[in-house]
Amino acid sequence: MELKDIQRRLRECIAASGVQQKELARKVGVSAQTVSKYMKKDVFPALDTFAKLCAALDVRSDYILGISEY
Repeated sequence: MELKDIQRRLRECIAASGVQQKELARKVGVSAQTVSKYMKKDVFPALDTFAKLCAALDVRSDYILGISEY
């Protein structure tokens, strides 16, 4: 799996969560603009932020990374 595929899965999970970017940013400890960059640009979070995003979105990191399909 390529980075662009991982980024796409992350964007899809954020969009499907129904959580507003501002609220997600608060939960993860980043700015809303940073979450927007994850959604609109080819920006990937640092590993610690990625782990927090997965927890906040209630999604498994191995799914986003393409290791599993669930």
